[in-house]
Amino acid sequence: MRLYSCWLTQRRTGASKMNWFVAAFAVCALVPGVHCASDSVAWCYDQASCNDAQWPVIAAEFCNGTRQSPINIVSASAKGDSNLVEFTFRNFSSTSALKKIKNTGKTVKVTLASHVGISGGGLSESYDSLQFHLHWGNGSSVPGSEHTVNGKRYPMELHIVNSKSSLNGNTTLAVADSTGLAALGFFIEEMSGNATGQPESWKNLTSYLTSITEKDQSATIAAGFSLDDLLVGVDRSKYYRYLGSLTTPNCNEAVVWTVFKDTIKVSKDLIDLFSTTVRISNSTSHLMTNVYRNVQAAQSVTTQAKSSVSSTCYSLGLMTLSIALGLRT
Repeated sequence: MRLYSCWLTQRRTGASKMNWFVAAFAVCALVPGVHCASDSVAWCYDQASCNDAQWPVIAAEFCNGTRQSPINIVSASAKGDSNLVEFTFRNFSSTSALKKIKNTGKTVKVTLASHVGISGGGLSESYDSLQFHLHWGNGSSVPGSEHTVNGKRYPMELHIVNSKSSLNGNTTLAVADSTGLAALGFFIEEMSGNATGQPESWKNLTSYLTSITEKDQSATIAAGFSLDDLLVGVDRSKYYRYLGSLTTPNCNEAVVWTVFKDTIKVSKDLIDLFSTTVRISNSTSHLMTNVYRNVQAAQSVTTQAKSSVSSTCYSLGLMTLSIALGLRT
């Protein structure tokens, strides 16, 4: 999940100058309309001097921490947690919730309307959905998801960024809170068969890429498709949970991560558009490829607890079968 640095015209309230700047650097991607300057840390994906191997050095305060994301999720090691109930998704069905799409120079980001949010899902309170962005490799053949599952990396990953509703959009406070942000991660993989331009929602989304080929270019998204449409086919009651961080500098350890087990199926031609259309700077710069952080140290992962009803029924079934076999002998 990515957040970018910016200059803010607001008063510092009690925090030290350094801590205030660290927190402020996270605000730009979350709060539309804030004026942004150059990144506080000159980080990148494509150069040895500033790629993710260097982040623990060039952004050591958090990127060198002990609760870093992304991680490799080992499904067999995920512990059951009965608190991980289903989410409530507020206005994910709204066909006017996607407002603006932008090439940030490091990803493609979509700003969401103010009435979108989530609650439930084992979260401590409701969260407001602020934006989503994507990570990818180099087309469908070179995977670029950030999280992996049992060592498998998927072609792409979509992150929906959410901030605690009680913080009223104050992301300076959010990145200073160990659970101030909640990120929803969705894997994207290639649709089977020879389908093209599918699903329609993703065809609509990717149609805007030609309008944002260069850094800082943006386009207004016309009403007509929703977050629900983009998340087609995903059973959102099944997911993994862990406490982690932002996946770009400053790597603040302030994120409750939810990674969904089901994948979004998108046709190959649409997946490939991300790595063949948008560039990291101007028209002569490199295409934006391999925009993901490698996995970090393992964290404790939880998931839905196995149903006690199913276990009881299974046990009763075995007992009944045993009795029946006993009566026949």
